[in-house]
Formats: sequence, C-alpha cells, structure tokens
Amino acid sequence: PTPRGHGRPPAAAAPPLEPGPGPPERAGGGGAARWVRLNVGGTYFVTTRQTLGREPKSFLCRLCCQEDPELDSDKDETGAYLIDRDPTYFGPILNYLRHGKLIITKELAEEGVLEEAEFYNIASLVRLVKERIRDNENRTSQGPVKHVYRVLQCQEEELTQMVSTMSDGWKFEQLISIGSSYNYGNEDQAEFLCVVSRELNNSTNGIVIEPSEKAKILQERGSRM
Repeated sequence: PTPRGHGRPPAAAAPPLEPGPGPPERAGGGGAARWVRLNVGGTYFVTTRQTLGREPKSFLCRLCCQEDPELDSDKDETGAYLIDRDPTYFGPILNYLRHGKLIITKELAEEGVLEEAEFYNIASLVRLVKERIRDNENRTSQGPVKHVYRVLQCQEEELTQMVSTMSDGWKFEQLISIGSSYNYGNEDQAEFLCVVSRELNNSTNGIVIEPSEKAKILQERGSRM
C-alpha cells in the first residue's frame, strides 16, 4: 500500500565531489607542502619555501618555490632536492635567508661563503661577504702597531713633574738612573734618563719611523740594572 501523506519521495544521493585545489596556503599555516627538504652534498637541511623565497632571483627560489620551476633537480629516495655543493658552507647561506644576518664561525673562511653565495645567486649576501673580506684585508695591511721613542734627561726633583705632565699620547716606558753628576750646595742631585713612547701609524708622509738605536740601548741597559 502507498503511504499516506504529502511528503515527496526522497531525492537520489548526489555523487561525491572531486577534490579541488583548496584555498591558497598561508605562510604561517601548517601542512607539509610548505616545508622543503634539501640534500646538500649528502647532508640534509629542512626549511620552508617562505625562507627560500626571500631572494626571488636565487637558485634556491627558482628551484623550490615556483609553481613551474625554471630549474630542474633530481630528488633522492626521501624526496629531498639533490644539490651537489659543500654542506659546510651552506649553513651560513640558509641562516642568512632566515634572519638576514651574516654569521661565519672561526672555522669557516669568508671566501668559501662568498663562493657559495655567488653560486646560489644571492646578490645581497655577496655584497655583504665582500665587505667583510675587504675590512679584514684593511686591518691586516695596517700591520703591527709601531712606536716612536724619546729619551729625556732630568734631575730627581724634576722627575715627578715631568711624568705627570706628559701629554699628546706619550707614555712612560722606563726610568734609568745615571748617577749623581751635579752638586748643588752640600747635596748631590741624582740624574735619570726617562724613556717615553707614543704609538705611531705605519708611516708619516710615506716614511716609516722606527725607535732610535739610542733608545733601544738605553732600554737594554735599564733592564739589566
């Protein structure tokens, strides 16, 4: 028997929808799609496409961040991009992309980081490393600090005033007693040689000034007294 009522017969179930592309991925959202695994010379690095995309013209961005990558690279069995470069110098490259600072440990040479920065085509980092290398070369070319020496002869009563009034960068180095050569009244006045020095640039008008031989001899004599 047909059931009474005014209801309509149930409609046929709709076919399941095909999965669509979904909403665009947010930079801070989750999901494995935003993470990138790199195999650099046998060492694995994990980072995000957002980090690698901070230098749009770089090798890494063109390899990993574009929908239709300009560059092609093989992947290993884990799905990591294979990059045949030295992993030792990749750390400073990746850290620069992460926080924008150049950090090079004592074990690494700036020239090695520069080589990798040029390979990955990170122009801002190339400029930064070159500036660091130039600064180091300038400091090295200056060489050790040189000094100019003066030997001052004074009496015992003048010694305190002379030392206390030294200026213009002069510093006390050594005091050498040369005996009592003068006699005033009934008292002998001891005499001293006071060696003072001042830092000197490598050259003054292109002429390098070395400590005088007299100053060196007096220093040697004083060290034996």
